Amino acid sequence: MRIDPKVRFATIFDVNGIILYSAQREGITNLLSPEENQKSLEQAINAWKSRNEYASKIGKGRYVLAVYEKIKRITMPLDDEHFLYITTESNADHEKIIEKALKLKQDALHAPEGMP
Repeated sequence: MRIDPKVRFATIFDVNGIILYSAQREGITNLLSPEENQKSLEQAINAWKSRNEYASKIGKGRYVLAVYEKIKRITMPLDDEHFLYITTESNADHEKIIEKALKLKQDALHAPEGMP
């Protein structure tokens, strides 16, 4: 949430759609109901699994950006079992947000055991 003020929502979830962490920026109105949010996460998982069919030929996916009229949605794997799902305002600089999220991911992978 701290990587950019245009981030509306951030969730970490596993391949089974179980939410491990979720945060929403204060003052933001939800565009989807909790049930619709869960369905959206499940669709992101299924789409990611589908894309992975070709990973041996084209490489592993780094992220997916979906641009809608009202929001942008970024989905990226954290590892083989977990994903980061971010929604932003429609006018957000998604390249900057993706770059920062990838850097956080990289830093976390290289952090000493027990460090955040």
